[in-house]
Amino acid sequence: MDRNKAKVSNRGRRRQRIRKKVFGTPDRPRLSVFRSGRHMYAQIINDSTGVTLVSASTRDKLLAEQLGKTGNRSAAGAVGQAIAERARAAHIDKVVFDRGGYRYQGRVKELADAARKAGLSF
Repeated sequence: MDRNKAKVSNRGRRRQRIRKKVFGTPDRPRLSVFRSGRHMYAQIINDSTGVTLVSASTRDKLLAEQLGKTGNRSAAGAVGQAIAERARAAHIDKVVFDRGGYRYQGRVKELADAARKAGLSF
């Protein structure tokens, strides 16, 4: 197995292990993070009904216009701030954080810190 396939496979195993423990309820939905090489995505999901309540990403037109590059830490911070603002508008203030199998560093940490700073509690 080449290196890239192994990385994706290992992340999938870590993601499944995390998802066994992290579950979004109507009171505390799940803040799920996905990062690709170029973009960051965040969703707040109620796992009881399987519905995405709020989402934000660097591909949103409003955020993409403000950002120059979309695959760096400052872009991840902007996504974190946007998801927190949209969550507060939807009357969501507490979530559980699902890092999606990624290490809690770099862009994932920046997104989480920005969301906390903007008012989300987790």
